Amino acid sequence: MNTIPITKRGAEKLKTELHRLKTVERPSVIQAIAEARAQGDLSENAEYEAAKDRQGFIEGRILEVEGKLSAAQIIDPTAVDAGGRVVFGATVDLEDEKTGDSVTYQIVGEDEADLKQGLINISSPIARALIGKEEGDTAEVQAPGGLRRYEVVAVRYL
Repeated sequence: MNTIPITKRGAEKLKTELHRLKTVERPSVIQAIAEARAQGDLSENAEYEAAKDRQGFIEGRILEVEGKLSAAQIIDPTAVDAGGRVVFGATVDLEDEKTGDSVTYQIVGEDEADLKQGLINISSPIARALIGKEEGDTAEVQAPGGLRRYEVVAVRYL
């Protein structure tokens, strides 16, 4: 199995979710199934079916999160020394060459990506265009609205 890059913050987030699933969600759904069983006939018991479906989802998510954590390559962006190049975990300040708009992104793993918080997936087109660039370089990104050019203003490892 291939390793999955993830930041320390992302790994902690997954560990917290796994803990919640195992200690809160799983016991809760087991209790709901027990209560639904106590009501008698299971063949027409909607609460029982809903609880069983929820249990299937929770168990599937537990397996998924455990798999991701076991394959994770945890990267601490503050410990990265890439000589000013854009790498996984780097925070990059960009300026759109056409509009002059400034934007800041951190390149993170798939499970951490959240564009509203400036966290972009390592496999996204913009992240792929930025990897290996340095301050002053220009990255060309094929966006839905056409080709966009960004100047790399700063690269930080936070």
